[in-house]
Amino acid sequence: MRYRRPMLLLSLLLFTLSILTANSFAIPAFSRQYQTSCTTCHIDFPKLNDFGKAFKDAGFKFPKDDESFLKVPPVMLGAPAQKELWPHTVFPGTIPGLPPIGLRFNTFFQSTSASANNYTPAGSTAGPNVPRTDFEPGLFSIFMAGNFGSDIAFWVDSDLNVGGSNSSGGLGDGYLKFVNIGRFLKLPTDSLSLRVGQFELDLPFSQARSINLSGWDIYAQANMGFAGTQNVNNVFAIQDAAQGFEFSGGHQYGGYHYSVAIVNQNTSGTTSSAPNVSSPVGFFSDANYKDVYARFSYRFNLEKNPASRHDIQAAGATGPHDHTYLSLGTFYFGGRSVQRFDGVDTADNAAVLTAREPFYRVGGDFSFNYRTFNLFGLFMYGHDNDLLLNSGATGFTPGPAANFNGGFLQADYLALPWLMTILRYDRVQSTADFQNQAGSANYFSPIGSTRIRVTPGVQFLIHANIKASFEYAIRPQQALAYDSNGKAISPFRTNTATGALEFVY
Repeated sequence: MRYRRPMLLLSLLLFTLSILTANSFAIPAFSRQYQTSCTTCHIDFPKLNDFGKAFKDAGFKFPKDDESFLKVPPVMLGAPAQKELWPHTVFPGTIPGLPPIGLRFNTFFQSTSASANNYTPAGSTAGPNVPRTDFEPGLFSIFMAGNFGSDIAFWVDSDLNVGGSNSSGGLGDGYLKFVNIGRFLKLPTDSLSLRVGQFELDLPFSQARSINLSGWDIYAQANMGFAGTQNVNNVFAIQDAAQGFEFSGGHQYGGYHYSVAIVNQNTSGTTSSAPNVSSPVGFFSDANYKDVYARFSYRFNLEKNPASRHDIQAAGATGPHDHTYLSLGTFYFGGRSVQRFDGVDTADNAAVLTAREPFYRVGGDFSFNYRTFNLFGLFMYGHDNDLLLNSGATGFTPGPAANFNGGFLQADYLALPWLMTILRYDRVQSTADFQNQAGSANYFSPIGSTRIRVTPGVQFLIHANIKASFEYAIRPQQALAYDSNGKAISPFRTNTATGALEFVY
């Protein structure tokens, strides 16, 4: 039984196709408003440089003297004198002088190892599960961002097509951010801001703004218990969009940064029924309960000159550049997954039984940067409590917790202003992997209990808004079954080469 569970392997083989639809956040609308290049804020878009981080922290404005840099003045929604008459009139605001709309499109070509389909059962009439080579349209999306004045920023992005024609898309992020509201409480500048809506969690390294063609494996990790012995079925992944509100403060380009978010539960999945009842109850979250996410980091800028060390960008003979820095951080997500089962009450009547299983994700991260070289990494541990139906299907008893751990290490080197080289290592391990014997059979894990990936890549800016990318995902040999001597039967690899071409407008 434990040698034949293909769920994790099937997920892995389909992983590349699913992650190619990740969002990106390069904003050509800002280039129009300020009449400047995308490279003012980005290193190999959508990766932000220190100035881009300061621009974002300030609510999509230049952090100093924004009005003097705007080439397209905003439209006033009321006379400035109305500020003096408030609250007896509507407080005046602004809207961008040009509609701050951007478009993005990308397309991919993928080639997978020939042995990737070795898990197809012998004699099966089914065709290959994964095409050897495939052209894959990516996404077409539209996004808007800007500032309404009074330090109120906004962001909306929506994927119109994902993975080809007529493929459904959806809202990515959509929020208002009230920047520096701490000033009303006489707190230090930028010590308190509020974001409300749907947004990516304040992750140590943004999945949405990653330059990688494929996402970090640990970010996509759900927690599925071992079938038959655990009821854990939590599909939440740390990369998922969240709905709620977030308090934050500090800066991304130096010193402290924190965030605390209260968000909806996002743990929907499938269930199983009690042994003596024929059908399961639908699975959904408790609207009355919310999850919490918290993050804290501190960045040490390492320049010897104090003025340069505390400025938004470091200064040098060739002009402003990113700081040499070391950033250390930690994060925590706590919530509960909810499963409902058909069962019986103490009077042997049909009843709905609810298992509320607390879970948490906790981790640490670091980032070291020297000029155009950036080395960064993250480790995360996940833990889900397990509640099992008792023998009479009248309640629950504690079971063995489901755990996973893993992370990534990545090095980015900007060899030329238009040429980025990448090398990354991903590793994920879970208790279900151990029990299912799923994952990689390799030097580090000879019995097959981990998922490991090494991914080199290179990216070229054809123009500041047009990019060509290539990466090659190298995975150790895997198998779904082993003989009595522990030798893999029909071993295979899922090495995948992916090329992409994308533009933003």
